[in-house]
Amino acid sequence: MSETDLLALGLTLKLATGVTLVLIALSLPLSFFLAHWQSRWKLLAEALTTLPLVLPPTVLGYYLLVAFAPDQFLGQSFHFLFDQQLAFSFAGIFIASLIYSLPFALRPLQAAFEQQGRGLMETSALLGMNPTQTFFRVLLPNISPALLSAASLTFAHTMGEFGVILMIGGNIPGETQVLSVALFEHVETLQYQQANQLALTMLGLSLLVVIFSQWLGKRHA
Repeated sequence: MSETDLLALGLTLKLATGVTLVLIALSLPLSFFLAHWQSRWKLLAEALTTLPLVLPPTVLGYYLLVAFAPDQFLGQSFHFLFDQQLAFSFAGIFIASLIYSLPFALRPLQAAFEQQGRGLMETSALLGMNPTQTFFRVLLPNISPALLSAASLTFAHTMGEFGVILMIGGNIPGETQVLSVALFEHVETLQYQQANQLALTMLGLSLLVVIFSQWLGKRHA
């Protein structure tokens, strides 16, 4: 594997790990809120958070690319705060990956919280626990299989992203060139041996994620 491909591997793992950690941290309170929110706007909120699951990656990437442009509010604000542009940068593909992988973290957790119902929370309150203690000491242990599933799905999905990454970040080695983009470049330039190495690497990583997730689930059970 060439030095450029190793950079792509490191960048992919960095992106997938960071996105997974941030999305799990954001999705836990958001999924709990959606699971217990009673409002006519709930259906719209669920539709918006699920939209990246069915929206073509190039469509999402296009709109994000427009929003990240230096002459747009989001792009201008980011440049003012960090003196860096969002488009064609690691920060840009990181934010795009957060949006694109959100349903894979949010939906399993919301379904798990909905299955718990209010009975467990009411029982915990009767035993003298406050809402914070109930969330961390009662609810989280009960939804740990869903938490593991959400984390593994998010990691694997982020690792395999292509369309959104290419639209937002292009193909800059060491900055935005992840494994999927590097694989596409090798195929495009007829470098099939290098492409096969990257494809096997991604296949192996994905298999390890699935095996690890199943092992943790069985151990918890």
